[in-house]
Amino acid sequence: MGLVLLALAACDSGGTPATSFAPGCDNEIVTCMENRTTPPPNVIDPSKKYTATVHTSRGDFVISFVDPKIAPQTVNNFVYLSQNHFYDGLTFHRVEPGFVVQGGDPLGNGTGGPAYKLPNESNPSKWPRGTAGMASSAAGVSGSQFFITIGDAPFLDNAQGVYNHFGQVTSGMDVLDKIQKGDTMSSIDITAS
Repeated sequence: MGLVLLALAACDSGGTPATSFAPGCDNEIVTCMENRTTPPPNVIDPSKKYTATVHTSRGDFVISFVDPKIAPQTVNNFVYLSQNHFYDGLTFHRVEPGFVVQGGDPLGNGTGGPAYKLPNESNPSKWPRGTAGMASSAAGVSGSQFFITIGDAPFLDNAQGVYNHFGQVTSGMDVLDKIQKGDTMSSIDITAS
């Protein structure tokens, strides 16, 4: 009975984790986020610079996030999901040679993610090789699916839809070049400086 109460206490009725880092919700973070109707609570300090080390079945790559003031909800969302192990074990469900590698869908088919959508935080990126962006659905910006350009993609500036640019790969592009559909992310480590 205690385990049932712990699982129920991990999220409130709106799917909101009980605390900023959702302790006790690690195993149920996907369910929590599927029920959450608003972006996660703020966990970042806008005066700090954040990086993510993405551990994959092919090796690691590092994303340096844009200044959190440029895309505050997008950076916060990625940091929050990473710190709460949302991405652990998810696959890269889309690989388009010379264009993108995409992951972050708990269903693994390009249709899954949280119930909320991030706001438009598009910025003047020219989408060079190694740019990290949020995938977009017909209803707006997605909540968990992200992509990395593996070729220059300046046409995304004028594409239909909104793609929030939130970072740039600073190491491990050789790993991204090897990623194949179905490869997994084991975890994502966030650092702040």
